[in-house]
Amino acid sequence: MAPELYQTLMMQKETRDRYFPECPWVFARAGNRIRDFKTAWKGACARAGLVNEEGAPEKLFHDLRRTGVRNLVRAGVSERVAMTISGHKTRAVFDRYNIVSESDLKDAARRLGEFFAHKTATTENPHTTRTQETARPS
Repeated sequence: MAPELYQTLMMQKETRDRYFPECPWVFARAGNRIRDFKTAWKGACARAGLVNEEGAPEKLFHDLRRTGVRNLVRAGVSERVAMTISGHKTRAVFDRYNIVSESDLKDAARRLGEFFAHKTATTENPHTTRTQETARPS
């Protein structure tokens, strides 16, 4: 679990324990169960300023899963581990969440260029031909 997420959950639990110790839910409204998640999400987005002109959320809650997957992969976590963390059981579904962006493609091209530049600088190019001066006598 990411440290920031853990801290957020612990603060939420401490608040719940202090004000509503009988409440079994970490996330609740005044000690009562949140009954309609869509309404709660819409209100949270509105308070965060993430709504369009009609007042509808600009983000879907499910977008967080996609963001989580992309962040794991970009952080260098293996895809298999990212699949386990995100709960994806099949590669096909995981691939729908692990979306490749334009910046991903540019980063890949940059990395490949750096790889070849380093390889050329540290090894002799095996595809060059020897000149008469450097060729071994037969």
